[in-house]
Amino acid sequence: MGAGAVGGFVGGQLAAAGVPVTLIGRPRLLQPIAQSGLTLTDLDGRRRHVPAGQLKLLQAPPTDAPPPALVLLAVKSGATAEAAASLARVLPEGTPVLSLQNGVANARQAQQVAPGLRVLPGMVPFNVAELAPAHLHRGTSGALAAQDDAALRPWLPAFARAGLPLQLHADLAPVQWGKLLLNLNNPVNALSGLPLRAQLLSRGYRRCHAALIEEALAALRAAGIAPAPLAGVPPRWMPALLRLPTPLFRRIAARSLQIDDKARSSMADDVALGRRTEVDALCGEVVRLARQHGLQAPRNAAMVQLLDGAWPQPATTLDARALQAALGLRGAVT
Repeated sequence: MGAGAVGGFVGGQLAAAGVPVTLIGRPRLLQPIAQSGLTLTDLDGRRRHVPAGQLKLLQAPPTDAPPPALVLLAVKSGATAEAAASLARVLPEGTPVLSLQNGVANARQAQQVAPGLRVLPGMVPFNVAELAPAHLHRGTSGALAAQDDAALRPWLPAFARAGLPLQLHADLAPVQWGKLLLNLNNPVNALSGLPLRAQLLSRGYRRCHAALIEEALAALRAAGIAPAPLAGVPPRWMPALLRLPTPLFRRIAARSLQIDDKARSSMADDVALGRRTEVDALCGEVVRLARQHGLQAPRNAAMVQLLDGAWPQPATTLDARALQAALGLRGAVT
């Protein structure tokens, strides 16, 4: 449900592994797949093609079909409530729904809208870009994660066959918050106008990401939440690592820079296509958590304003110095 970049890639990989898959999405995404099938590539050079006849393509959940064994919810955060309501109208109670969305609140919101469904939080660590119509490319690595549940355990072999190992956690919240800290780079990337790797190699843009993380870490400490490390880096070290001079950062963060030149954030795609971004589910979530505990997160609030304040007008790209100035960072660097 929500066959965009992430939903289309995960669904396509499962279909290539022999799982019957229905992709539900917008005509802009589904029409090219109906014409030529779905091409899936990744940074390791793998290439798969799923013929159109191997996928069922729909624009809305079907009312006259057997219920699915599993729903993967991959719509943008702003569409969560609407998508959950449409699923609740056609699915039997207890149907498992795995949220593969950014942020930390989508599964909870979907469960509130569709209390009869079994909505489980998940986390997608990798980046997927739409390189061309019906061509999705995974530009970074990592394993899927989800809240441990009996409904998901039988699916582990299928996800493994699809090249999408799924790790189950007794408590996914620390993993989600750890991922959110990394995802605070998404608005930085979107405003830079650069591919992800090029943006990460700019110390000025990394300095912006570090400032957003520091505010988030302060809010998490106040809330008593310990985010899980991702990419092998303890969260408390991330701001200092990001602020290092680029030659040193390149050496120390070599693993994190295993990103091909095609990768970009989904938020950058949203800005390019004039769509509303998910910045409120990322930076906005930090602002709300901070306020709940008597703190402020002005730089995350500024990011929300930069990307959402003028919407539906497109956000303006900013060079590293200009973005640092917009966040109130002194001594700007490039």
